[in-house]
Amino acid sequence: MSDAEFTAAPTSRPVTVILYAVAILIAAIFIYPFFWMVVSSFRTQEAILSAPMRLLPEHFDTTAFKSLATIGGTALSTFAWNSVLITVLATTIGVGVMGLGAYALYRNPRLPLFTSLRYGFLLTIMYPNMLLVIPLYFVSYKLGLLGSTLGIVLVMSLVPLVFFIFVQFFRTIPHEMIEAARIDGAGEWQILRLIILPIARPVILTAVLIAFLMNWKQWFPIMVLSTSPNTYTLPVALAALNSEYGVDFQATMALATITVVPVVVLFLATQRRVMGSFMAGAVKG
Repeated sequence: MSDAEFTAAPTSRPVTVILYAVAILIAAIFIYPFFWMVVSSFRTQEAILSAPMRLLPEHFDTTAFKSLATIGGTALSTFAWNSVLITVLATTIGVGVMGLGAYALYRNPRLPLFTSLRYGFLLTIMYPNMLLVIPLYFVSYKLGLLGSTLGIVLVMSLVPLVFFIFVQFFRTIPHEMIEAARIDGAGEWQILRLIILPIARPVILTAVLIAFLMNWKQWFPIMVLSTSPNTYTLPVALAALNSEYGVDFQATMALATITVVPVVVLFLATQRRVMGSFMAGAVKG
């Protein structure tokens, strides 16, 4: 080794320590609200108001969780089931439709209005969701889907970000690969099933995770399109809880914990697999 290499090693350690310290500080800033939410769900209303920044509960109080058995006359299990059902169906339909649509545009880039369609999806991302609710309300009403789970699922399945993820990925696939498969006698279905899907596995996993997280947290469209609490999800129940009990911090934090913890667990359980799939896809590419 040269002298430069020996002198560079000591100076790199302080830089590494500083980078790790900054990373830990940033992580703590993002983790603190979540930790405070979980801790506050086990503290009484009086304790939260008297010492709101306390990081450890005086004693674990589970009264809030017991009081959430029913919210506004509807069982908590109904909200939880609606959240799972609507999110899973909307994610499945959305990823399937967006993926196939992006693949169709990839195979036929000269389709009429291709550019307009892409800009249309881009506008839906930039446009505030609350301004889209009124047109969606009237469309659902005209189709007879207002207040139904199917109507909510169809609205929630539109995730433009997933469409752009698929479009950008398909652009990286060389057309020569498709032409070679066609010369070997493969049909469109065989090309999609045997070539595209294995290559697109990392993107599909990422799209599913993103769509699931985005659909799980939605509450305003569901509240507007619902005609009864029977189609409410956990985020909608959280909003209704505040309006029913005023500001009950303990109950609010308890329901927020019930709503957020499954998503956090899902993300932590799947992030390594998603990153591993990305690395595998990069190696194959």
